[in-house]
Amino acid sequence: MVQSVALTGRKSLVRIQYDPQLMVIQREISLPPFSRGFHLITSYVMAELPKRSGLLHLFIKHTSASLTINENADPSVRDDFETHFNKLVSEEDKHYTHTLEGPDDMTSHIKSSILGNSVSIPIKDGVPQLGIWQGVYLCEHRNHAGSRKIFSTFMG
Repeated sequence: MVQSVALTGRKSLVRIQYDPQLMVIQREISLPPFSRGFHLITSYVMAELPKRSGLLHLFIKHTSASLTINENADPSVRDDFETHFNKLVSEEDKHYTHTLEGPDDMTSHIKSSILGNSVSIPIKDGVPQLGIWQGVYLCEHRNHAGSRKIFSTFMG
């Protein structure tokens, strides 16, 4: 049952609808270590979905890896992403000062900021409403990364 609440301000009326049946589910998804590169993790995400409709928000809890949605069919797409980002933000450049953990330290942070740390996906009856050729990627920017954690919030 959807309920409405009217809020009055000085010059306007705002009507907010809410559903008291709205469910919020939050989970942490632990991923195993992946090699450097772009990896499809859609199956890890789908395993955590309730059989409901709503919106799924994924947030990676790391500064040297990122998330994105892109083609899931041709593996050469993932190879091309890795090649492009290595040219765009090269470890061969010598101007980085944040290199305490190695030559991939600052470059990983830059790549992560370019791609982003979260994605949102509409869900219908427990099925991600991705396009036919779309999948969720873990973008691993470190040469020797450990496991990664993604925090998921489902609202529906």
